[in-house]
Amino acid sequence: MATMLASLIDVSRVGYPLLFVMVMAESSGLLVPGETALIAASVLASQGKLKIELVIALAASAAIVGDNIGYVIGRKGGRWVLERPGRFYRQRLEVLRVGEPFFERHGPKAVFFGRFLLGLRVWASWLAGGTRMHWRSFLLWNALGGITWATAVGLIAYFLGHSAGHAIQTFGLYGLVAALLAIVSALALHRRHRQRPSARQRRAARSTARHPLDPPPTPGE
Repeated sequence: MATMLASLIDVSRVGYPLLFVMVMAESSGLLVPGETALIAASVLASQGKLKIELVIALAASAAIVGDNIGYVIGRKGGRWVLERPGRFYRQRLEVLRVGEPFFERHGPKAVFFGRFLLGLRVWASWLAGGTRMHWRSFLLWNALGGITWATAVGLIAYFLGHSAGHAIQTFGLYGLVAALLAIVSALALHRRHRQRPSARQRRAARSTARHPLDPPPTPGE
């Protein structure tokens, strides 16, 4: 939460350029809080300090540009880019361990789904380039993922504010959406249960239907 508040302060000072740079940097493979910057900018937009349309458009564009930079890095360096010792070595090995089977299972669609998974979002483009994924397929799913991610995260943070931002950071976008769907389903079931007539009401309705002209029974009968 402190990270999000810090990003909120930073984005409020610099605005759109900082949002673009942070999202692009995260998407190209740097561990910077790009999604946090998007959440912070969307919260500021809900306060009238930024425009949500520009926030979403810039975040989507930055995600696409950054992913293509990461794709080129992965294409040039291959697996060595992720396997070489150095900073974030363990994290990169974990991405390889989880990401390669994920890419084999889903193909180019993994670029789309990877956008919504924190660890994979940062280095998915490197994996795509390193596995020699066709660039046109990568660009298609990369663009769809970037636009969907920026729109979903931006609008959720815009309408629900800090609490949504904290939930996205803690549980991920999929977790937040699943929680919201569970809440909506529970409310719908509760409302349906309240509107459902009781057994006594159903018996009274059937009795009235069979004898519409009979006077209603008096108390005590």
